[in-house]
Amino acid sequence: MCIIEHHENFQKQTYRSRCEIYSPNGLLTLSIPLVKRNHRQSMKDLKISYDYDWKTLHWRSLESSYRRSPFFEYFEDDFYPYYHDKKFDYLIDFNEAIQQIVLTLLKLKPNYTFSDSYKTEYPDSDDFRNIIDPKESKDLDKTFQPVRYPQVFETRHGFIPNLSIVDVLFNEGPRAMDYI
Repeated sequence: MCIIEHHENFQKQTYRSRCEIYSPNGLLTLSIPLVKRNHRQSMKDLKISYDYDWKTLHWRSLESSYRRSPFFEYFEDDFYPYYHDKKFDYLIDFNEAIQQIVLTLLKLKPNYTFSDSYKTEYPDSDDFRNIIDPKESKDLDKTFQPVRYPQVFETRHGFIPNLSIVDVLFNEGPRAMDYI
């Protein structure tokens, strides 16, 4: 069983509030702005800021990046409401909603739960809370070889591995699981 951490202190510049996509100009980071917070604030308490229209900006970025991909139109209606109609107060709720859409589209039914308190370690389990960090080199694990798949702007900038799941989903559709 997987436990998703809800009680850890938020760490700036992590994938908890951002993702990377392949734009016409190369790598593009989409960040969700957060309401000013205390120095140490639990993930479950982080509020999303709507001081500017980040949802429209993110949607336009997704459209300009993936409109020409083979499966964007196929999945567009699944993601559209999260950037137009639905509004989430908390980052953790937005992340969970997007995760559910992705899991549904990939036809995955993982067994997971949410933490009810913070634990510094899980002695009988693997702890992946800090394994993926945008500040760290993605080349640290020399045994990991990302599987290449066609990307819309690959002829301009080459293959870019380790992007948001939407990249492989919009480019490969039902075959996305073959690349994960």
